[in-house]
Amino acid sequence: MPRTRTALVASLLCAAAPALVPAEAKEAPKDWEKVVPGSLAELEKDIGQVLEETKTPGAGIALVSRDGVVWEAGLGLADVATGRAATPDTLFRIGSVTKGLVALSVLMLVEEGKLRLEDPLRPLVPDVFFENRWEATDPVRVVHLLEHTTGFDDWSFREYASSDPKPLSLTEGLAYAPGSRVSRWRPGTRMAYCNSGPPLAARAVERLTGIPFEDFVQRRIFDPLGMPTATFLENDTVKRLGATLYHPDGVTPYPYWHVLMRPAGSVSASAREMGRYVRMYLNRGSLDGARLVSEKSIDRMEVPETTDAARAGLRLGYGLGNYATVKGGFVVRGHDGGVEGGLARVAYLPEVGVGWVILINSGSGEAMKNINFLVLNTLTRNVTRSTPPPPSRVSPETRRAFTGWYVNDSPRMERLRFLDRILGPLHVRLGEEGLTTRTLFGKKKEYLAVTDRLYREKEEPAATVALLDTQEGRKVALGFASMARVASPLIWLRTGLLVLCLMAMASALLFALVWVPRWLFGRLRRAPAIAVRAFPLLSVLCLVGSVALVAAAEDDFLRRFGRATPWSAGFMLGTLGFALASAMSVLLAFGPRSRFVGRGVRWHARAVALACGLVAVYLGASGILGLQTWR
Repeated sequence: MPRTRTALVASLLCAAAPALVPAEAKEAPKDWEKVVPGSLAELEKDIGQVLEETKTPGAGIALVSRDGVVWEAGLGLADVATGRAATPDTLFRIGSVTKGLVALSVLMLVEEGKLRLEDPLRPLVPDVFFENRWEATDPVRVVHLLEHTTGFDDWSFREYASSDPKPLSLTEGLAYAPGSRVSRWRPGTRMAYCNSGPPLAARAVERLTGIPFEDFVQRRIFDPLGMPTATFLENDTVKRLGATLYHPDGVTPYPYWHVLMRPAGSVSASAREMGRYVRMYLNRGSLDGARLVSEKSIDRMEVPETTDAARAGLRLGYGLGNYATVKGGFVVRGHDGGVEGGLARVAYLPEVGVGWVILINSGSGEAMKNINFLVLNTLTRNVTRSTPPPPSRVSPETRRAFTGWYVNDSPRMERLRFLDRILGPLHVRLGEEGLTTRTLFGKKKEYLAVTDRLYREKEEPAATVALLDTQEGRKVALGFASMARVASPLIWLRTGLLVLCLMAMASALLFALVWVPRWLFGRLRRAPAIAVRAFPLLSVLCLVGSVALVAAAEDDFLRRFGRATPWSAGFMLGTLGFALASAMSVLLAFGPRSRFVGRGVRWHARAVALACGLVAVYLGASGILGLQTWR
């Protein structure tokens, strides 16, 4: 969610700090990525410092191996108001970590012969709406739901904002706002994270087994693994043992979020319980004599297969409710989760035989990132890192074919694609030994060739970038994103127009500092002259106001914009006002009334009017003008 105001305040404070803090009091912040605790006591102390720095009240931590528990702890407070301490048995929200439970459930039915990953979805859930114009040749399949390759939009703001305390059935949740479940591209080609995919798979499990999905998970996963308090619902145990979730100030609580489709991310569980869950993965599907799924099924969970990138040989990415990333020279598997005021991470290194759980009751990504580094560094401080693949050479043909500009063509939310087009272009330059990526703002990363089409970061053990020839053209797979080739002139045209439009619109605000006081003091009396000046300014103010509403919503964005509120209504009216004022600006600046102003004022009004008009056309084509975010 947007944090513009927070970032601006932070940057201003950082800029002022040298003048405000005595030299002897200055201390550079720790680079937690490089801190390697020498013992569990040091780890506990360092985590406590991270919690304090980030205003995160509490955490549940579990470090495990194949054979048992290395360390379990509750640090800080589960509830600030009462002073209740966090313990290893405190229940935290695990968010999207829940999706791994859906994948396990599906694989259980696959092993029982009741289902296949390749089965088309339509016959399995005839009672649920979704749309795919490629259904005749490329149907949405069960595997696409779990690997997020359906092409569906993510949940709408309305779905995120839903929090009905009356437990809805999965069918009711899926029927709440089904319009986002439309395949935007051919299923099984690109990955875009979508919260409605796993609930659709869970609905298939319900229909095949005849019992609610939550009951299936309780009997087949929670009970065998020894997770007695893990639950999808806000029950008495959650009210008694659950951690309160907090805003960034670490004091203001969030209410419990009754997730619309519970298989997407509703579970509450303790660090102790989730440690047992991770140990099941380390033991390849079993724990303490209870086998959930076969080793083959765990292997399948860990590897993506249904994207163009996977077919090109990229083995890291999003598998079945389980993804692999590279951290600190290791391939880390697992899943992250997040709800408002709470973050979770379950991760493991199967080759090393260790894993960990981090649960916190704040939404601080900084806290999660730093604690994760501390835990990873602790568990691997005596482990030899894998030797990276030997570097390869890049053919001249590949260098010529793939050097150029690319833009993300697998956005999580289609409504935000307009931002990717103007702010997210990535330049890829191929050399003899690898490639370099550079963002529009100059940030660079270098990769070494593993093969002519696969690339890895220096010292990293596996490829994370792939060059693709697809039916739709040349692409670059980078992490989870699919980047499509875009002609360089188009990039520069968009960028140039954006810069010119922003400069012109900013000048309207500066120019207003001159003419508005003159008008207020009666120096400007002719109405036509005022209108030519006023409408460009009004247009800019409407747009600035709309953006300010989004920025100011910050950590309450979903409740304020996923429902009909003064915030969402203000955004709708502000963007409509921007469109109308832009149209009036063009009419006045180029119409007969412009003769009532001086030449300089006239040309300035025309420049601002054209800038506002271009931005209005772009936002209108992107569906932003008059957007009712609560629908």
